[in-house]
Amino acid sequence: MTLALELQGIVKSFPGVIALNGVSLAVERGSIHALIGENGAGKSTLIKIITGVHRANEGTIKVDDRIVHFVNPRAASREGIGVVHQERNLIPRFSIAENIVLDRIAAKTFAPINYREINRLGEQWLRRLELDLDVRRPVSSLTAAQAQMVEIARALSLQSKVLVLDEPTASLTSHEAEALFRVLRQLRDQGVAILLVSHKLEEIESLCDCVTVLRDGRNATSSGPLAGYDRAALVRAMVGRDFALEQAARIGFTSTASNSVPALELDGVSTSLGHRDISLSVARGEIVGLYGLVGAGRTELAKSIIGLHPIVSGELRVHGRAVRIGDVNSAVHRYSLGYVSEDRKAEGVILMHSVLANAGITIWARLRGALRLLSDSRILSNVDPLLRRLDVKAASRHAAVRNLSGGNQQKVSIAKWLAAGVEILIIDEPSVGIDIRTKAYLHQLIMNLADQGTAILLISSDLPEMVALADRILLMKDFRLVSEIANDKDYTKISADIMSRIQAVAFD
Repeated sequence: MTLALELQGIVKSFPGVIALNGVSLAVERGSIHALIGENGAGKSTLIKIITGVHRANEGTIKVDDRIVHFVNPRAASREGIGVVHQERNLIPRFSIAENIVLDRIAAKTFAPINYREINRLGEQWLRRLELDLDVRRPVSSLTAAQAQMVEIARALSLQSKVLVLDEPTASLTSHEAEALFRVLRQLRDQGVAILLVSHKLEEIESLCDCVTVLRDGRNATSSGPLAGYDRAALVRAMVGRDFALEQAARIGFTSTASNSVPALELDGVSTSLGHRDISLSVARGEIVGLYGLVGAGRTELAKSIIGLHPIVSGELRVHGRAVRIGDVNSAVHRYSLGYVSEDRKAEGVILMHSVLANAGITIWARLRGALRLLSDSRILSNVDPLLRRLDVKAASRHAAVRNLSGGNQQKVSIAKWLAAGVEILIIDEPSVGIDIRTKAYLHQLIMNLADQGTAILLISSDLPEMVALADRILLMKDFRLVSEIANDKDYTKISADIMSRIQAVAFD
């Protein structure tokens, strides 16, 4: 066994928290190694140590059997370690191509910049991922999923000896994920060591050779072949006990409700972003899924509905009444319409504020007393039950959200909208970075909300999640609606149907 990367006895602590306590990891050359565990288990912290973002308090790191010390990410990169972090790490005002080849540009301090070559290389790496984007576009214009693909292209372009990927498919559809997996298998066969963090067990089982499981900052298992574990054993190692994975049933959406006035309706809507003639409706108690490949325009449509981008023609109706929503505050407080953003870092949470402040921000106006005073105790009594049920792991409710793991940040982002109790809820990629136990609970919460009458527009790139939750699935391509699929819960049939319909549609 030839090890490309080995960690022994890694300890890392932050104020009030021991994030890693004696963790060991061994990744073989020419293998795809899964690193799994629940949110807060220490996976992202371990990756930041491997890639030079953090320095361990104790323990050793070896690359090709040599002890190394990474003082910063560039030192790790020089040792042949490439990474795709869970949070975006791109320069927004730079183009796609510039971000992909950024390390090469930085290495040639006084050399003239050859933009033709930069664009050629950018196109080359996007092509490998089967992504059709203009590489001259600024990254600031991309959706979170598109930015994720650019991050992956950048990491691949470094042609590293060790490639670390933290939730790389979190916002990708199965089609885009499979394009990435084909590249990863090619790299593995060429001798690259790949360390993959993912909460999607079906992905781990189909792709990985070896596995390490973390739980509460320690090794729940040592590094070893994946063949030694079935899915139940992996879950048991992560959770510490048996945990049922079956999907809970909901009461179900009835045709009687569908014949009433829709809670949310778009009639021939066009937006300033390029949507054309969008018509859809969501009834009270209904979950309508919106599915499409990266760049289809789903998130942009959601942001137009809540007033972040102008609707230039057509009509938006809430409970049958035509409305014009100018901003998020109006959406929430005038029309009881909420939006769980896919980009938790930029839009879902305020990183400098506390867990309590973030979770309670949507209900501040409701909780203020006669003197317009707002106390932490009132906020806590309203949001703490939700934070507990979502199992948000933080040193305290007053800890800054920036100190939480990505998955726990996502839980806080979701908690604030659950606390708001809105009548219409747009949920954009709800389970990004969420562990399997919380994902199952979150699915149950979404179904319960629908059963209680909430109208839900669900955007998800996770097709099993879409099939599990949606009553109807709407397909979007190039900022237009393609067709509608009745959800009979047959995943294999729906998956094939979706891809054939998307590929068959061509616009002028």
